[in-house]
Amino acid sequence: MRHPGKIEQGRKTRLLRAGSKVKAEAQTVAPPLQRGSTVLLPDARSLYDYSQTSYGRLGLSMQSALAEALGELECAPPARLFPSGLAAITGTLQALLNAGDELLVVGCAYGPARRFCEGVLKRFGINTRYFAPTAGADEVMAMAGPATRLILLESPGSLTFEIQDVPAIAATARARSILTVLDNTWGAGLLYAPLELGVDVSLQALTKYVSGHSDVFMGAACSRDPEILKRIDAFLRDFGLGASPDDAYFMLRGLRTLDVRLQRHGENALKIAGWLRQQPEVREVLCPALPGAPGHDLWKRDFRGLNGLFSVVLQPAPEAKTHAFIDSLELFGLGFSWGGFESLAIHCDPQLKLRPDNPRFEGPVVRLHVGLEDPDDLIADLRHALDTYAHK
Repeated sequence: MRHPGKIEQGRKTRLLRAGSKVKAEAQTVAPPLQRGSTVLLPDARSLYDYSQTSYGRLGLSMQSALAEALGELECAPPARLFPSGLAAITGTLQALLNAGDELLVVGCAYGPARRFCEGVLKRFGINTRYFAPTAGADEVMAMAGPATRLILLESPGSLTFEIQDVPAIAATARARSILTVLDNTWGAGLLYAPLELGVDVSLQALTKYVSGHSDVFMGAACSRDPEILKRIDAFLRDFGLGASPDDAYFMLRGLRTLDVRLQRHGENALKIAGWLRQQPEVREVLCPALPGAPGHDLWKRDFRGLNGLFSVVLQPAPEAKTHAFIDSLELFGLGFSWGGFESLAIHCDPQLKLRPDNPRFEGPVVRLHVGLEDPDDLIADLRHALDTYAHK
């Protein structure tokens, strides 16, 4: 251990060091927030003891607290943190795949994740093939070849909310030593537990429901497999990725109220989805929590509840009428993200045209995120927009 000497310090030195030894004087509800790049070590031997934290990039107290809490949420060891949800997807794929490997991806996966597979992974010699969101385990595994190393799932699927039979796919993949990774942003850890269903890695864009306020970016990967975690750790270290302690603070704060917020989102969404199902301007409601909806039986078996996100298929009409419907909404903002307290809407058809599974619906598809507003007010807003749609 180093022993402080009796050097007489000048005023400039004393000013530079003042306050650096202060310790917390009280215990607060939230853990202490540390901001730092340099980590001071106790002695020379510790400089190269890699079991100790020696640099702040990969996280200090707040990142560790968030990682531990997310691991508790997903019933796993502490999570690995990424600067965004997309980074969690792309980083995990890079950590677990090598040149010459093949990746199977569900056709309804997040668009930027598909773009990464078709661009970056292809450039580095990793081949991607897509399967239909409604494909069963046998159909998915029939596509797997000698080079297949990983299957990327997303259930429910982005925009159109198809439910995959994840336990069956995970079990058959494991039998052939193929890893499964699932984007669990919709389930947020509370509504869906992919690791308990046999999936190897659960990913989340914490930007959505964990944050809850549409103002912070972060992603996370959870796994129970030590070897997988070791490879993700190596990727984070070698690529120099880290999460801000301030962002981690806001994520941990949001996580504390995740349960009550999701309950309110789900109650509002179920009420509004049921109401929309009865409106003459609506062709179909893509919400697996509704009895009779596609994938409802799988959803009821595997999920613990509903969040605020679903889509609606309107009666056939020209694109101008769809724009008029969206533009006439007052309480639903127009924005691509979701998971915050506010309600949002987007027109999905331009994105659906880019999907490899080429989904077809009889009318335009609009995705809604139902926020925490009074659901009766949101229904009134939607009724006004449907009137505009019908008479434009």
